[in-house]
Amino acid sequence: MVSSNVIEADLTWFNGAFEPRIQVVTNSSGQIEQVGYLDLQPTMRLEGKALLPGMINAHSHAFQRGLRGFGETFPKGAGSFWTWREAMYELVECLDAEEFQNICRVAFEEMLRHGITTVGEFHYFHHGPTAPDLLFDELVLAAARDAGIRIVLLETFYAHGGFGEPLSGGQNRFATPDVASFLAHVDSLRAKCNPAMQEIALAAHSLRAATPDEIAELLAYAKKHDLVLHLHAEEQRQEIDACVKAHGMTPIELLLDRDILNPSVTLVHCTHTGAEVIRRVAKTGASICICPTTEGNLGDGIADVPAMVKANANICLGTDSNARISMNEEMRWLEYVQRVRHETRGVVVGESGQNARALFECATIAGAKSLGTNAGRIATGTSADLIVIDTQGISLLGATAETLLPAFVLGADRGSITHTCVAGQWHEWR
Repeated sequence: MVSSNVIEADLTWFNGAFEPRIQVVTNSSGQIEQVGYLDLQPTMRLEGKALLPGMINAHSHAFQRGLRGFGETFPKGAGSFWTWREAMYELVECLDAEEFQNICRVAFEEMLRHGITTVGEFHYFHHGPTAPDLLFDELVLAAARDAGIRIVLLETFYAHGGFGEPLSGGQNRFATPDVASFLAHVDSLRAKCNPAMQEIALAAHSLRAATPDEIAELLAYAKKHDLVLHLHAEEQRQEIDACVKAHGMTPIELLLDRDILNPSVTLVHCTHTGAEVIRRVAKTGASICICPTTEGNLGDGIADVPAMVKANANICLGTDSNARISMNEEMRWLEYVQRVRHETRGVVVGESGQNARALFECATIAGAKSLGTNAGRIATGTSADLIVIDTQGISLLGATAETLLPAFVLGADRGSITHTCVAGQWHEWR
């Protein structure tokens, strides 16, 4: 049972700054009921601590946590995304239901320890090893429930093995039925969810795995039910070349041509997307999800983040393959890779030039927009999803109210996080 609380830390991230004497009142429904200078008697006084909104992981494939440590030797010379994908298929072909659920739970538990309170689980691993049963969809929800994390299950349509190609090998465990049958299954999942902690939304794996017509049907359903729609786009040059060969234009140009992009849509990666197309994407209101550590691990390339910032695109972050789970690291990589590439400092910045605040908003507010969830801020009426950091710990010692956020974003990690709260349920880390 979630209890009501009046929470007061030494400092609270409120309206874009750390402020003292702020109190946050949470109710038994796991919502923030009041926040501000309330002068109430605290029921939870966090001395030597600061309170922030929980971070939002907009793109995860939890089962890929099972690949951590594998595929990092290269006896045949340099590898690529495509050689990594073969290793991923090998994992897929050997996982049974229990192993799958355990891997997902461990991934979600690790996210919580790193201050991630909501995960957008881009879920396309649908079936058990012997039959197309869609069993694994409920297993990933159960894993999130057992871990205690908020989940937006991005139920993923996956019907083709490439442009005009059938599914093969491990891909058959990703297979979805025709769009109408798939959406009927989505209806059944939505009816089974705990709305306090679980939401169902939609994804199309990519234009390799779903045709433009199929994606348009998914989008129509999403609009009807006020859901978001995610899809991978332009992560790999080979994907772009294949799409140009099949359709005469790049994947994102094709989506723009078919009027598929809008504020409820998120494109994941956009690693090889040009500045003019990025500008057009931003104009539609669609979000862009960058997964810097995975894109680095897989050798994908470097996205044109300066063009995204210039276009005022909504940039959110994901841990994707979960080879490393740390939103602090995703925030740092988002900025530092661009500094190295462009030999400059302060790439991801807001109007006031604040780098850490802009990065933190990618990991909170932008992620909430992408997933369509009521979180990512400490504000009245939002979910009571919070993290507590130790301002007296070795990573943050000496930081002031003005320097604490840059110190946390750019200089700390899970060792500075002492508590995570999801929907009013507290987890303490030692």
